Amino acid sequence: MDGSTELLSISAFARRVGLAPSALRFYDDSRVLRPARVDGATGYRFYSPAQAARAVLLRGLREAGLPLAEVTVVLDGPEREGREVLERHLERMRDQTQTAKAAVAVALQSLSTASSTTEVRIDGVELASAVRQVVPAAASDGEHPALGCVLIEIDDGEVRLVATDRYRLSMRVLKPTALDGGPCHLLMHTADLIEFGQWAARVHQVTIQVGPDGTRARSATQSRVLATVDARFPSYREMLSALPPIEYRVIVDRLALRDAVNGRGGAACIAVSFTDDELVVSLADRSHAATLPAICHEDLPQRIGFDPAVLAPALEASVGPDVLLEISAADRPVVVRSADQGSFTTLVMPVALTSS
Repeated sequence: MDGSTELLSISAFARRVGLAPSALRFYDDSRVLRPARVDGATGYRFYSPAQAARAVLLRGLREAGLPLAEVTVVLDGPEREGREVLERHLERMRDQTQTAKAAVAVALQSLSTASSTTEVRIDGVELASAVRQVVPAAASDGEHPALGCVLIEIDDGEVRLVATDRYRLSMRVLKPTALDGGPCHLLMHTADLIEFGQWAARVHQVTIQVGPDGTRARSATQSRVLATVDARFPSYREMLSALPPIEYRVIVDRLALRDAVNGRGGAACIAVSFTDDELVVSLADRSHAATLPAICHEDLPQRIGFDPAVLAPALEASVGPDVLLEISAADRPVVVRSADQGSFTTLVMPVALTSS
């Protein structure tokens, strides 16, 4: 009997199992929860009701903070190994409870200037989180003023925060709670952005008004002028559109990878290599290697070089237990995507591997 009439669209299945459509797309990319059918013409995903139990269990494991590499063991591995994974995770949770509670608060936020009047209202916590994520990608040498700023774009019903120092680029997309007026963009220096974020983090909603007379921010009880910068920001859209197609994907525990990168003794260059189920971080000469469990798709490049001072902040700025590394080639920018926050993306430039 043809059961195609029983298939659910991604939105309907998402409502049934309590997962966002973006999460389902991510789990499809990571091959943990594949759709029952993908329309060859439209690319739309369809799911069978029989997949609901797996999706609900997957959601529960992720809500419990289990890294995706370990989730696959529980879902698909031998029962004994699955039990061992869960018992180890319970131990970690007992050790990390206080730290996890402290990770809920953030302390930044921002916005800036343009021309004909535009007014946008943004959730304070969301805006503060976005600023925290993108600021580390801004330059700090002062040689190029625009690169020491964050670009804030209001366009297409979104607010985008973008920063780059030419070695990495970070972008966070926010959905405003209200928007009135046309598209505009402005630059705000990171120091002013941080100070403004400290103010905005204490209010529930932040309204930004951009007009011919400047840019102001207000809460329900306070108002302040925002200092903006008159400079030309790099054409980041062209940079993104010029990226080659993604060929390889790797999923790995975010904090474990961050610690491995930071633990290579302050080296100027580290090497990252891959196998079917492992990611190895080492010095360029292959010494001081740290091996991490990972989900590696396709036949990945043998080794990729990174500046740890660039890669580590990109991992720190992400959220959630895992990151998805999207790789086109060993000498092209690597996309670092948060597994649980699809609206935040960082591009990290690789470096040449040299060993003495």
